[in-house]
Amino acid sequence: MSSQLLKGKKGIISGALNNMSIAWKVAERAAEEGAQIVLTNAPIAMRMGEINGLAEKINAPIFAADATNEADLENLFDKSMEHFGGKVDFVLHSIGMSPNVRKGRHYTDLNYEWYKQSLDVSAMSLHKMLATAYKKDAISDWGSVVALSYIAAQRTFPDYSDMADAKALLESIARSFGYHYGAAKKVRINTISQSPTVTTAGSGVKGFDGFISFAEEMSPLGNADALACADYCISLFSDLTRYVTMQNLFHDGGFSSTGVTPPVIERFTK
Repeated sequence: MSSQLLKGKKGIISGALNNMSIAWKVAERAAEEGAQIVLTNAPIAMRMGEINGLAEKINAPIFAADATNEADLENLFDKSMEHFGGKVDFVLHSIGMSPNVRKGRHYTDLNYEWYKQSLDVSAMSLHKMLATAYKKDAISDWGSVVALSYIAAQRTFPDYSDMADAKALLESIARSFGYHYGAAKKVRINTISQSPTVTTAGSGVKGFDGFISFAEEMSPLGNADALACADYCISLFSDLTRYVTMQNLFHDGGFSSTGVTPPVIERFTK
């Protein structure tokens, strides 16, 4: 059910690859809530995905941009403001990739060129995106930026490898840039630490199927799915959360605050 929480607002959604993507669900929900959307992704990701179908469904243009490339980001914000006839009100950063994870390199034996790529794509891209918007004054006062994170930024999940480092950097950037953008333009910047979610990217992590079952048993409310995460993003884009900024917000059914649960104990009780 739509409440038109984003009526009149305009936003950029990055990272929608296919209908399993959280970004895809966010774009759909934002449009349902009355927003106008611009979609963006890296050219290679666009060739791999199904973004054209989403664009047609929600009547949104697609502006290709490699989020690690400052010239691409400048073009993205210029084209978006031209399309909207003014500034944007919200941005979703849903970008992450690790060659080390994809190719099975152990954390104690990383390829450091790939490591730098993981940090650049998954975290530094947020700084570049924010810096570009800041310089161009592209986000409206009291606008909102949300980036998707994971609890591996705070706790060790061995098979998450260098993506954990990237998420820790992502959350630090949100806090640091959140101060400066908030003081200058009242723009708020937050990260959402989401439950393990069945997406194309998440499914690539070793042992993912077993871990998602473990998280389900550890979370009193169960795992939050992609659509629930999209709803949370909508609330952060809306005016109902005007004073929430520089936060890492856990959206994980209570997993982050739970030490152990009876179903998990039972597995180890003889």
